Amino acid sequence: MTDTTDKKQPDNTSKKPAPSNMIAITGVLAILLIAAIALFFNQKNKMAEMEAILTHEKDSLANELRNMVHAYDTMRTNNDTLQAGLERERERIVRLLQINASNAQLIKTYRNEISTMREIMKSYIVQIDSLDTRNKMLAAENTEIRQQMSQVRTANTQISRERERLADQVETASVIQAKDIVVTALNRNRREVTRINQMTNLRVCFTLRENPIAKAGEKEVFMRILRPDKLVITTSPDNVFSYNRNPLIFSAKRTVDYINQDVEMCIFMDNTGDFIVGTYTVELYLENNIIGTSTFILAR
Repeated sequence: MTDTTDKKQPDNTSKKPAPSNMIAITGVLAILLIAAIALFFNQKNKMAEMEAILTHEKDSLANELRNMVHAYDTMRTNNDTLQAGLERERERIVRLLQINASNAQLIKTYRNEISTMREIMKSYIVQIDSLDTRNKMLAAENTEIRQQMSQVRTANTQISRERERLADQVETASVIQAKDIVVTALNRNRREVTRINQMTNLRVCFTLRENPIAKAGEKEVFMRILRPDKLVITTSPDNVFSYNRNPLIFSAKRTVDYINQDVEMCIFMDNTGDFIVGTYTVELYLENNIIGTSTFILAR
């Protein structure tokens, strides 16, 4: 006889997990989900922050480039080579401004480019300042030279004027003057008369003054006799000499050997029939100078 009470029953506990285990697993999953969500938002915030930093950096660099372009616009020089370099660097900056730097690597390259450009700009500024300083020095030197040249010209002008004045003085001092001019109307017997109808000829005597600085040698003295009506009495229409580059009619002339000492001499002129009543003027000329004058009267 078999005892049914000893038969083993099926074990259902191994097929169904305990409720406490399910709760634990659910809790862990929830924690992992929350952590993942938190990490996602944290990464998102960091990316937004990084993007903001990159944007700010890019804008800052772009603004710095624009300032450099403006700086190049204000830099000018008369040196063609240096000016070409300025234009070339300015165009390089303008091209760099057109690059859309959107990541950290590009912005780093952007920053390195700007650093190089900044050093180049400093070099140009130094060169321009050096040229400006040199130009100012040259301008000051040119001004000084012009002032010196003006002073030299003024001094030369004064020297020329002084030389001319001294030359005039020497020329004036070297003029041989006539003194003691005596005009006498003579008759046929060489006696002095005062009436025209008695006069045969006219004698003009004078002394050429001593002058040690005058040039010695033969001297030609020209005499002009002016009537009361200012007409010149002459014996020939060919009696012409030059005075200050102008032709003058003379009445008579005489050549004398001058040795820098007083020389007494006379010039005679015949009565041509052209004499009239009144006061006459006698003029004596020597070497383009009028050396003496005198007057005399003839009666009827």
